[in-house]
Amino acid sequence: MKLHTLKPQEGSVKSGKRIARGQGSGMGGTSTRGHKGAKSRSGYSRKIGFEGGQMPLQRRVPKFGFKSRNRVEFKALNVETIIKLVADKGLTKIDFETLLSNGLASKKDKVKVLGHIKPNENGDIASLSSAVEVELHAFSKSAIELIEKAGGKAVTI
Repeated sequence: MKLHTLKPQEGSVKSGKRIARGQGSGMGGTSTRGHKGAKSRSGYSRKIGFEGGQMPLQRRVPKFGFKSRNRVEFKALNVETIIKLVADKGLTKIDFETLLSNGLASKKDKVKVLGHIKPNENGDIASLSSAVEVELHAFSKSAIELIEKAGGKAVTI
């Protein structure tokens, strides 16, 4: 075997279509574009969403809803997470820097504490066992109740 004798496997390489090279090629005349119409002309490019003159989907489906430009989007943080932080790290104060250092929030986030606690395998619901001062952007009513019930404070930044 020598480099100059190497050839691809029989039938593995197809020659390309020779379009517009006369009637004998079978692809002359209309050059595989069919007869007349916009698609047969040079320079044709279909508009995005064009459905052949039928009412396009984005115009058939009604518009609804509204999002204010001035909305403030909060990252949700459950009291459950605070309970875990207090249990694992033994913290008495939780602020934004604490969340950043533990990877629970990123710099530009605004954090809202929610009062959700999942029951464990036995069906018991954990609660805050020690007083913790939580200093974050926003709190739900249930979160404030749970924090203050344990003797802690919920301080809004």
